[in-house]
Amino acid sequence: MDKQFQLEQIATDILQQNVCPDLAKTAQRLVMGAGNLDADIVFIGEAPGKNEDETGLPFVGASGKFLDEMLSSIGLTRDDVYITSIVKYRPPNNRDPKVAEKAAFWPYQVKQLEVIQPKVVVTLGRHSMEYFLPGAKIGDVHGQASRVMIDGLNLIVIPLFHPAAALYNGSLRQTLIDDFLRLPKLIKQMTTLSD
Repeated sequence: MDKQFQLEQIATDILQQNVCPDLAKTAQRLVMGAGNLDADIVFIGEAPGKNEDETGLPFVGASGKFLDEMLSSIGLTRDDVYITSIVKYRPPNNRDPKVAEKAAFWPYQVKQLEVIQPKVVVTLGRHSMEYFLPGAKIGDVHGQASRVMIDGLNLIVIPLFHPAAALYNGSLRQTLIDDFLRLPKLIKQMTTLSD
């Protein structure tokens, strides 16, 4: 079965199962993700914001432009990776996603990963990180690779600060840029070890 069809089926399942009905009422649309369906690297943020809710695409606002710049700095574009968020509807007023909302969408996030079959998951911010590295603090583990098993998927997980946090906190900006620049080497080391 083709990957596009499988991902569309996941979106249909979310709508049919009425996942997070309160969020669905306030959001304009479901934002599933975008990019290369055969990507080796999947970036996972926390939830769509205003621009994402309007366009149906992930990371299209200011933090998306920053993400594009960082991808470019390591020789990648959006066409090389897949980008999504742990929560697929915009929380009202861009508030943080609630624990129950993240938990409700988690099985669908895992299904997306099962379809795409990436080697590496780069989490952007603590909200997506906590499902891959429970109990970890992003300030302690950012930019470090870990091997994790998620529902039978053997993944390399690299947590990074969220681009939005870096836009509002100058000291985090350089940290995120530095972590990003190390991604290719880190990914190469980890994938070489697993081969």
